[in-house]
Amino acid sequence: MKLLNPGPVTLTKGVRQALLGDDLCHREPEFAELSQRIISGLANVYEDANAQYVPVLLTSSGTGAVEAMFSLVPGAGSNTLVAANGVYGDRAAAMLTAQGKRHHVVSSPWTSPIDFAAIETALQAGNFDHVFAVHHETTTGRLNDIDKLGALCTRYKVPLLLDAVSSFAGERIQFAEWNLLACAATANKCLHGVPGIAMVLVHKPAFTDRKSGATSVYLDLFRYRKEQTNGFSPFTQSVQVLYALDRALIELSAQGGWRARHQRYSTLTNRVRSALAEMGIRAFLDDEASYGVTLSSYRLPSGLAYERLHDELKREGFIIYAGQGPFAGQMFRVAVMGELSDADIDQMLAIVRRLA
Repeated sequence: MKLLNPGPVTLTKGVRQALLGDDLCHREPEFAELSQRIISGLANVYEDANAQYVPVLLTSSGTGAVEAMFSLVPGAGSNTLVAANGVYGDRAAAMLTAQGKRHHVVSSPWTSPIDFAAIETALQAGNFDHVFAVHHETTTGRLNDIDKLGALCTRYKVPLLLDAVSSFAGERIQFAEWNLLACAATANKCLHGVPGIAMVLVHKPAFTDRKSGATSVYLDLFRYRKEQTNGFSPFTQSVQVLYALDRALIELSAQGGWRARHQRYSTLTNRVRSALAEMGIRAFLDDEASYGVTLSSYRLPSGLAYERLHDELKREGFIIYAGQGPFAGQMFRVAVMGELSDADIDQMLAIVRRLA
């Protein structure tokens, strides 16, 4: 089965084989070595992050990493400005609500960019000590303009918390220029690992300059960081999934790093988009330049229900993704992460062409 959904992804043979590694106790030195090797590998995915940012590993989904990232936000007196233009911005606001942390949401329609004018007006008032945004909003496939948002965060000296779950290792991230305090990511998207391990890359001084704002025992980055300094974790990590991530990081480096992966995604996405356009299937967003390279959304052609498109593709070995919320029944989404060949994409497009 070829997965064209936005994670999990189709695995390479090497990553799949890595899952068969020896059983290993998470309190043994061999585990610490594995963990520290992965932490080093993650820190080196982006050259400008390895000196000032440290990855913290969690056994969770990407959502767990985002929620743990909010342990960097103090409970009392803090106020976070949330930029939301999709499911994942709204989900972050729900997390802050659940944690009892004050916040204000600047919402935009899910088909629109971030409302930067409203963001700047809010920052000018000087009432916020953190900004949160989603880098790649997979609700529609929009790659939010974090260059513009990061410039505002720098100008007003407010640190940025970034959901990079669907962009880490596949899109450009400017750690210093965006005044980035932390970004959340996961193993099972652009890193081409297996679901079950997520991570937060944190600006190192945060662990000494502030106290934990965690509202749960499990999702406390400060507690993880303290123990992971020596390669261990406060709770049981998913050992086999870490084996797979270790292998995935080796493969990422061998393939040329995030830039080469970005270019590969771009090639495949353009292949899909061009072919669908020839079939009369339009991109869901009016501004096609606003898409990231990992996933794009498309309007369902008249007379073709999503269920039929999905089921016919699945019957022949391909999984696509439905629209969320109000977009259900209006769109389908195609991601190009994971072990996909040009022939795979051409075969999928041939099936769509037959149905459209």
